[in-house]
Amino acid sequence: MDAVFRALADPTRRSLLDDLYEADGQTLTALVERLPMTRFGVMKHLKVLEEAGLVVTKRRGREKLHFLNPVPIRLVHDRWVSKYAEPWAATLSELKKNLEEE
Repeated sequence: MDAVFRALADPTRRSLLDDLYEADGQTLTALVERLPMTRFGVMKHLKVLEEAGLVVTKRRGREKLHFLNPVPIRLVHDRWVSKYAEPWAATLSELKKNLEEE
């Protein structure tokens, strides 16, 4: 679980996860286009996400596709959020969503 928290602590890695949530199965080239950094920098961030289990890869010919793995995030949720503050967190999350939509 420490690796998941470490991976989620960086805003660039969270942005990569958001990109994969919107369109799963992206190549490194597609992910690099969305970020203002080098290909090597994105590869380093993806490696941290893979080591934490948040991203899994699959080869398709010469391409390496990256997929979001939501299981570790769900485990963090189950361990830390649902146990202590599910009713409060759900209410606050819904309030935030409603305020942002207006």
